[in-house]
Amino acid sequence: MTQPDTDVCIIGAGISGISMAAHMGMICPDRSYTVLERREQIGGTWDLFRYPGVRSDSDMHTLGFVFEPWKHEDAIADGPNILEYLNRTADERGISQHIRFGQEVLSADWDSMTARWTITARGSDGSHNITTARWLYFASGYYDYDNPHDAQIPGLDQFAGEVIHPQFWPEDFDHAGKQVVVIGSGATAVTLVPAMADEAKSVTMLQRTPTWMGAGPRQDKWNKRFQRWFPENLAYRLTRWKNIGLRSYFFGLSRRKPEKLSEMLRNMLREHLGEKYDPKHFEPPYTPWKQRLCLVPDGDLFEAVRAEKAQIVTDHIAGFDADGVKLQSGDYLPADVVVTATGLRLALAGKVEVSKDGDPVDWSNHFFYRGTMFSNLPNLSFVFGYLNASWTLRADCNARYACEVLNTMAERGADIAEPVLAPKDEPEAVEPWDYTSGYLNRAKSLMPKVGPDRPWTLAHNYLEDRRDFRQRPVADGVLQLREAPEASQDDRFTNHDKIAAE
Repeated sequence: MTQPDTDVCIIGAGISGISMAAHMGMICPDRSYTVLERREQIGGTWDLFRYPGVRSDSDMHTLGFVFEPWKHEDAIADGPNILEYLNRTADERGISQHIRFGQEVLSADWDSMTARWTITARGSDGSHNITTARWLYFASGYYDYDNPHDAQIPGLDQFAGEVIHPQFWPEDFDHAGKQVVVIGSGATAVTLVPAMADEAKSVTMLQRTPTWMGAGPRQDKWNKRFQRWFPENLAYRLTRWKNIGLRSYFFGLSRRKPEKLSEMLRNMLREHLGEKYDPKHFEPPYTPWKQRLCLVPDGDLFEAVRAEKAQIVTDHIAGFDADGVKLQSGDYLPADVVVTATGLRLALAGKVEVSKDGDPVDWSNHFFYRGTMFSNLPNLSFVFGYLNASWTLRADCNARYACEVLNTMAERGADIAEPVLAPKDEPEAVEPWDYTSGYLNRAKSLMPKVGPDRPWTLAHNYLEDRRDFRQRPVADGVLQLREAPEASQDDRFTNHDKIAAE
């Protein structure tokens, strides 16, 4: 049997893909890997989104990699600085040379006899390219890059001005002197409004329902102190753990004492907004963290509202005419530009058609295993980031775990690693998350199943996941390691050549 093209095929060169590639270099240096990226440069989300003010919605000491300190002075970073960080990491660790750009992965089929994935990608020139790999690692994010959520906004086709979705922001678009209405109340809207407020004639955030918001400093004063007192790597780790601890505390408070956290946020809003504070616009009909809590760096949105450079309107859209938005209350918002920041559409595994021995894989028929693999699907792992913490925390955990599985396979001479779950042993399926966000609810039918307990759950608790990955062995009795029927001794997924050389 011929050797595969690569040991590990990583799909996506964003945060998750770079994390996996870096962990391969650190933990599995004797393994080969190839990264397939549909875009022409690395960055994923941070290369796609180019709207004004685009920034992280969590601190870069946890959105940054565990192995690569974040050095910029801003803890809440803008898109260009995040891209610079990702590019520098890829270049310094020799990852860039493993990336094949302009490769949109269309399908991946697992062959049980040979323990191989055959991955078909379409190049930017329209050609179809085949890659074979022993392991398939999905680092493709969790939303649709091509089709954002269509909110079916009534009468939008009657509007004569410009309509823009933040996912497809026009290059060099000039909003100066224009009346802008941003429809939405999530992280994108909260970012766009203050970023456009200084130059636009007016900016209105039009929302059906408020979102809980919390102000946070753009720069981390404790990180600055740690940098004065300690070496760079230690200062980064201390800041990282400080932020992990704070995020865990406040999320736990949202579940234990939601009204206490609600009152803390109300007091903060009153302090920042003064007489501009109105519960109608800032207090949702749900408790904090039932949907994602929006970060407002340095309170910039509140400052824009207080200075009357921006306004927030809570109402329902009745329709449009050529010059603006008609509201159900009878009010009217004149507009030159409408920005539809109405949410994302989730898409699992980058919309790749995955099959096993030619049979299409329906993700909803499988259970999550340890938050990264799936029941009865071999040699495949996946990153679905935390909903209540930085994406990279899970990406780093999953990448390290995948490398540990690869090394355990090598030690045991195994070609296949499969979390086996017999129908009679399936746990009762439970809700995959305790959140009410629209984009999550719309995607439930796509999701793999989730059990109430480990290893079949998809927890959103970094500290518990980290403990589990360190304490539960790779060969835990569920993950079965075995040889492929048609693999020859010279083709085993081992490091026997390296061992012999040593």
